[in-house]
Amino acid sequence: MINQKEIKTAGIIGANGYTGSELVRLLAFHPNVTLSFLYSRSNSGTRISDLYPDLTTVCEMVLTDQPEEVDILFLCLPHKESQNWLAKNHIKDETLVIDLGNDFRLDGSFGNRNFIYGLPEINKKELLGAKSIANPGCFATAIQLALLPLAQKGLLNEVYTTGITGSTGAGQSLQATTHFTWRNDNISAYKTLTHQHVDEILQQLVSFNTNEISLNFVPWRGDFARGIFTSSTVKTDLELSDINQLFRDFYADEPFVKVSEKAIDLKQVVNTNRCVIHIEKSGNVAVIHSAIDNLLKGASGQAVQNMNLAMNWEENLGLNLKPIAF
Repeated sequence: MINQKEIKTAGIIGANGYTGSELVRLLAFHPNVTLSFLYSRSNSGTRISDLYPDLTTVCEMVLTDQPEEVDILFLCLPHKESQNWLAKNHIKDETLVIDLGNDFRLDGSFGNRNFIYGLPEINKKELLGAKSIANPGCFATAIQLALLPLAQKGLLNEVYTTGITGSTGAGQSLQATTHFTWRNDNISAYKTLTHQHVDEILQQLVSFNTNEISLNFVPWRGDFARGIFTSSTVKTDLELSDINQLFRDFYADEPFVKVSEKAIDLKQVVNTNRCVIHIEKSGNVAVIHSAIDNLLKGASGQAVQNMNLAMNWEENLGLNLKPIAF
């Protein structure tokens, strides 16, 4: 049984969005956390379950525009707004701040805070006891997990990656490309070779890899709600069995990464904090497939994983989720 002294208070800034509401769902069942407030300027005074009926009986809190002091603060704001919010609101130094935007992923310095890049599979030691964490991007998470074992051995040079994402990856604000009538039975490429996560990915991979890396990334919009599936093509003389062993060794102690010798699919990870990886090879060309849920391992689930590490709790606490497989 959890000692009541161990229960920590948490608040969510931007609780009305997709990542914010997913955090509500996760934290409502987290044994070490109690939600103190859900912040939203646009929906202040509205019950969260009225916005998201799936939260009925799970959380009936009313959104507010008045934040409170808490032990753990999650920032689920549009990109580039976290810095502005922190600048306008005084947050105690001892408060754990986890930003789900991209404000601190490339440059973690902000005032007296230094944000740690929150990909647990490479920064676990740095995350233990951290007070400021920059949660990675969704595509960045899927692609890095597919490439890090090769980068560690200095085996990356030219990388070609394609990835498809669900409509929730575009956020809650309605856009021409998120209308059901446009998205249904449709796919399209976007931000070809210019996606904002490329710099984030390279910053981490280059720190491992001894060679210069070129990442050619083509993202796709999928006709489904959630999930990311990426395929990264590289040249290597390693045998397939050796590559699989390299990946298994790299992720041996990681509870949320599974290397599969069988073909993988998106339904294995939707509604979980897992990443599944499958590798294929023909001649000297290898393809590393990876799949995650963009709202969980790609956002809110990883934020809870980072919180657990920062608070010195079990890494998988509150994250033992079954995929939606049917």
